[in-house]
Amino acid sequence: MRVMSGLVATVLTGIATAQPLPDPQIDYWTVPWENSRPRDPDLDRNGIVWFVGQTGDYVASFDPKNEQFKKTDLDKGSGPHNLIVAEDRAIWYSGNRAAHIGRLDPDSGAIEKIAMPAEVKDPHTLVDDGQGHIWFTAQGANYIGRLTLAGRKVDVVKVPIANSLPYGIAVDASGRPWANLLGTNKLATLKPNTLELELIDLPRSEARTRRIAVAADGGIWYVDYAAAHIGRFDPKTRTVKEWLPPSGEKARPYAMAIDDRGRIWFADSGAQPNRLMAFDSKSEQFVVNTELTKARGAVRHMVFHQPGRALWFGTDTNYLVRVKVP
Repeated sequence: MRVMSGLVATVLTGIATAQPLPDPQIDYWTVPWENSRPRDPDLDRNGIVWFVGQTGDYVASFDPKNEQFKKTDLDKGSGPHNLIVAEDRAIWYSGNRAAHIGRLDPDSGAIEKIAMPAEVKDPHTLVDDGQGHIWFTAQGANYIGRLTLAGRKVDVVKVPIANSLPYGIAVDASGRPWANLLGTNKLATLKPNTLELELIDLPRSEARTRRIAVAADGGIWYVDYAAAHIGRFDPKTRTVKEWLPPSGEKARPYAMAIDDRGRIWFADSGAQPNRLMAFDSKSEQFVVNTELTKARGAVRHMVFHQPGRALWFGTDTNYLVRVKVP
């Protein structure tokens, strides 16, 4: 395990805005299962939206063409937290409260459960590396893990900082995972071949990042939920640069995604209703700041679907939401 330090950081605390983009079109659909906390959608090759009901113990799909919802019930107490659509169209979900990662066959409805090692009881967020592995975080257990699809082998790596709370996770073009450590001011990454863990210090001790994304140029973007900033870590230069959103230090950036034009979209859950913001990484300006009228509580995870040029996310208030990106 290595800890990187001595980073050259540029921290911008001013609020800069450029000529704004037009407000995006935002569509809301009421999820028919009340108080089920729909969240963490992903889309298959046919444009079907899949998502989990964290408190409703289900995996569901939504067809935007006919606006129809379908639900597959999971065992009571599964507590699904996150979902991804794999290359083979299988739906993989994290059984956050039941110590397993599940695979749902979308055609037959059959579910396979891959048990976690005894020390990992809460798989949290999943990401597919496109190379035969699913990487995942385990927040309460303090681990980052890898599921090898061939053979269903599970490897886990303990983060050697108590209560570091591994949370969001993303994979770069080389297949290397990057994760937030919500309980610290650090990011984490693993070498795919050796599982060597590397911790990266962020410049502010109060930073607590929650979600993470990899840009086309390899930059690692994150949102700081506790201390408002959005930031970029450059793996090549080992530098960090940060910006304060338009809502200032009261912002609580949570869900985030990067679109095909290098803009970082995120939901500010410090505002009620939440606000949707976009940051143009080229001009380094905030270009969208609009209210999500039906999103109270939190927007916890979002995905950008390039074929439809749209963001998708769920809300604590039981909506599935599409944002058509301008």
